[in-house]
Amino acid sequence: MQRCKFTREFKREVVKLVRDRGVTVTQAAPDFGVHGTVLCRWVWEGAADAQQVFPGQGR
Repeated sequence: MQRCKFTREFKREVVKLVRDRGVTVTQAAPDFGVHGTVLCRWVWEGAADAQQVFPGQGR
């Protein structure tokens, strides 16, 4: 089984939805096909440094 890869733009949009609109991680995760733990990590990483958010090779 291969690991899913998400683009930086996708991650930013989902994190923005959670932060700005007050949607909980529990509500947003299944809607976007992401595990809650992964989404929590994205939110945490997004808060750390906006310039270096999601530096990986996501597709």
